[in-house]
Amino acid sequence: MSDKIRVIVADDHAVVRQGVRDYLTDEADIEVVAEAGDGAEALAQVDALQPDVVLLDIQMPNVSGLEAVGRIKAQHPDVKILILTSYDSDPYIFNLLKTGINGYLLKTAGPDELVRAVRTVYQGRSVLGTEVMERVVESFARGRLVESEIATGDALTERELEVLKLVARGLTNIAIARQLDLSDRTVQGHLANIYAKLQAANRTEAVLKALRRGWIGLDDVAG
Repeated sequence: MSDKIRVIVADDHAVVRQGVRDYLTDEADIEVVAEAGDGAEALAQVDALQPDVVLLDIQMPNVSGLEAVGRIKAQHPDVKILILTSYDSDPYIFNLLKTGINGYLLKTAGPDELVRAVRTVYQGRSVLGTEVMERVVESFARGRLVESEIATGDALTERELEVLKLVARGLTNIAIARQLDLSDRTVQGHLANIYAKLQAANRTEAVLKALRRGWIGLDDVAG
C-alpha cells in the first residue's frame, strides 16, 4: 500500500484544479487521487476513495462547499478538510471554522504554503493561511467576536491554559511537550480535556473559542 497523502481536489474551475494538482504531485509524499468539478461529485469521490485530505472550494454547483463540509464531517470524520477559496469575508471564514474544518487557505497562497497546509492537516493539526489569520485577529481586536456569555463547562486548569497558549502560537504537540517538560502523551491528554471543555473539534476551533471567552488573549496568538 502507498504511504502517500491521498488528496481529492474539488473546484469548479478546471484551471485551478490543474494548478493545484501540478503543485501537489511534484511532492514525493502526496498523491492526487481524484478531482471533482462540483460538490456532488466531491461527495461521491470521498465516498468511493476515502482520501486523507479534501481540498474544497466554497462556491461550487449542485452542492456548496459548506454543505459538502457538513456531510463529509458526518459520514467520514477521519477525512481532513482544507478549504481553498477566494472568499475571505468574515461570514465565510467564521461559519466554516465553526464546522470543524481542518484548514482555510486563500487561493493567493503560494505553492509552498499549500503543500505545507496539506501536510499539516494530514498530521491532525489545523492551519489558517496568513491572510485568514489576519482577518481572525482583526475581528477579535475590534471586538466583533466576543461572546456575551461565558460558556458552560469547567474552566481550564492552569496547565491546560499553558498548553492552549502554546497551541495558539502554532507549536506542535512535540514542541509543547519539550517546552513544558511533559511527555507527548500527556500533552495529548491535556488537548483532549481542552477540546471537551470547549466543545471544540480541533486546535483552531479551541483557540477561537478560548479567545471569545477571554481565556487567552490576542498576545498569546500573535506571540
